[in-house]
Amino acid sequence: MIRITTSTILLSAFSYAQNIYPVSGVVKDRDTGELISGAVIKIKEKSEINVQSNEYGFYSLSLPEGDYTLLISYSNRKNDSKEIHLHETIKIDWDLIKEETLIEEVQLKKNKTVVSTRSKTGGEILDVEGISKLPVLLGEKDILKTIQYLPGISSQEGRSGFSVRGGSPDQNLMLVDEAPVFNNSHLLGFFSTFNSDALRNVTVYKGNIPSQYGGRLSSVVDVKMKEGNNQTYNVSGGLGLVSSRLSVEGPIQKGKSSFIISGRRTYADLFIPPQNGSKIKLNFYDLNAKANFQINKNNSIHLSSYFGKDVLAFEEFNNDWGNTAATLRWNSIISSKLFSNTSLIYSNYGYKTTVQNNNDEFVEIKPNIRNIGIKQDFTHYVGLKHTLRYGLQTSQYFFSTRDLPEAITSSFLRNNRTMWENALYINDDYKPNDKLFINYGLRASLFSSNRKNMDNIGNDFNKSYFNIEPRIVVGYNFNENNTLTLGYNRNTQNIYTLNSLNGALNNDLWMDVRKPQIADQMNVGFTKKFKGGYELSTDVFYKKMSNLVDYKDGAEINILDNIEQNLAYNGKGRAYGLEIMAKKTTGKLTGWFSYTLSKTQRQNDEINNGGWYNATYDRTHNLSLVANYQLSPKWTLSGAFVYATGNAMTYPGAKYVIDGRSYLQYGERNGGRIPASHRLDINATYEPKTDKRFKSSWSFGIYNVYGRHNPYSISFEGNQGIVRPKQTSFVSWVPNITYNFKF
Repeated sequence: MIRITTSTILLSAFSYAQNIYPVSGVVKDRDTGELISGAVIKIKEKSEINVQSNEYGFYSLSLPEGDYTLLISYSNRKNDSKEIHLHETIKIDWDLIKEETLIEEVQLKKNKTVVSTRSKTGGEILDVEGISKLPVLLGEKDILKTIQYLPGISSQEGRSGFSVRGGSPDQNLMLVDEAPVFNNSHLLGFFSTFNSDALRNVTVYKGNIPSQYGGRLSSVVDVKMKEGNNQTYNVSGGLGLVSSRLSVEGPIQKGKSSFIISGRRTYADLFIPPQNGSKIKLNFYDLNAKANFQINKNNSIHLSSYFGKDVLAFEEFNNDWGNTAATLRWNSIISSKLFSNTSLIYSNYGYKTTVQNNNDEFVEIKPNIRNIGIKQDFTHYVGLKHTLRYGLQTSQYFFSTRDLPEAITSSFLRNNRTMWENALYINDDYKPNDKLFINYGLRASLFSSNRKNMDNIGNDFNKSYFNIEPRIVVGYNFNENNTLTLGYNRNTQNIYTLNSLNGALNNDLWMDVRKPQIADQMNVGFTKKFKGGYELSTDVFYKKMSNLVDYKDGAEINILDNIEQNLAYNGKGRAYGLEIMAKKTTGKLTGWFSYTLSKTQRQNDEINNGGWYNATYDRTHNLSLVANYQLSPKWTLSGAFVYATGNAMTYPGAKYVIDGRSYLQYGERNGGRIPASHRLDINATYEPKTDKRFKSSWSFGIYNVYGRHNPYSISFEGNQGIVRPKQTSFVSWVPNITYNFKF
């Protein structure tokens, strides 16, 4: 007879618990010391177990006592393995080796080119190295232009920002090392804010946004800068027709600390002839700088910064704008299961513009938005089935207009405003078995604004609002080649931008909301992988929005007026669509095809007689075709074709004259469209044989090969009572030659 007592059960449970040991460590690049996020660590003896290194290169898993073989893999790195006898808590760091370039023709057929991979929660992880040979304007590899080739994402030529699933550009959260960036483009949208030479990786979320992110309705673009090579000094850069760039990186103390400084400068205005005897200024510069210090094996300090400025001036018109962002970050491995990231964040966006007042005089105004915040984030590897992500965020916004002339009386411009955002969040990555995964979380956000009640627009601005934002995504792997995902997200947004109604040039004016904007999004996705490196993914989404802001019907907007009187609040929105993406990732010919069929509408009782109308960024069709062909070990050819339905726009139906002054009478809100946009870009990259230390390449390309005059803005002219639209196009075809180097 066997007697089982309470003490026996407790002793057995205690013994079992003692036989589970964690394995943790950090994944780095062997040659540079750069942290590697997204590396997959598997257990050979337990194929159902795998974990990924987080965005700071840390990983952790727990196993019963025994002998195991750990396997690790990452794109463009050699696979590695280590055998262990697990009988205590151990730390295993990995130094991955970059795969050497294959040079034999027969080997070229086995090459693998991955520009983007999809995470299990639906985020697109872009390979910064993989985009280097794609065709872009003026020879600059550009991470944001590559993003716009993905389904569900579109932009208008010559415009800053982009639209995600029918949202406006201000509904995208742009982060560079956790600091928000309020304007994400240079040179009227032809260059992105981010210099790709300084970037480590980029992750894009269109739906299924994890709970650690908040503050925007449509998407998150999370950009991580390089840490800098802590082994050797490197210099890289490029010389182009209208821009040049240079990066320097190296160790401060070899193996323990490093830095990187990367800068760009354009000189396009040197080639623009004077107009009407006046010189045109059109240029930008930006600078990325970062340093990190390894205090000990478990603690490190990281300081990163970004500075950028654009200048556009002609005669009386004087416009410049710029971003500043900085982050001080402390990473700490508290235990083998708990990772901490503490960040102090600063961001500033300001611009100067010349506008005409009612007396036809030109005056200069300088709107500004500034953000200061702190973030505490924990990653907790609870066990084999659960990984928790939790923390808090708090930030304060300051809205102001600096050095305002006394003649301007607008209370909107004169009164400075402040706003607080606070959030608590928790997220659980749960893997009950090798087929099912569930990522669910909750974000609790608190928003409060402090401003005077201006122009009788109501007292809602001085209230506080609390919102609960649930997030969940469920995925099921039928097998290694077929995956189904279902997701639901709620997001809130407390700031927004105003821009022009007619598409004329205008910088974004950031404002605090009257009530938090809210979006609920549901999506279903399916991914199938085929032999030969082929992959097909489809997504269906529906998004419902509330508390949106738009201009009232008939509003004539002048930033010098008290413009909030011309706004309609408490609007609604809806967006739905189908996204398809087909990829080929191996062989001499690689690339992808993406297509989006979608609809986006708005409704407000004060607009369009209360009926639903097309949103400005409603585009029925959006198509991209990208191809990359490895012609030889030295030559790579690439091309990209894009097509998109034109944005919705309000057209006038009649013109009338009162007291000698002409007026246009507009029809249904956004009842018309600007013409469709399409273009073909091609590029050829030549990489001569170089020694191990010095590498170089030449890039030759043409942007908009067949010279399509895509619409930049639409204006209207009247003659004998008939109103005709007039299209303005920004560029035709643009050639580029760029010399790139690294040593």
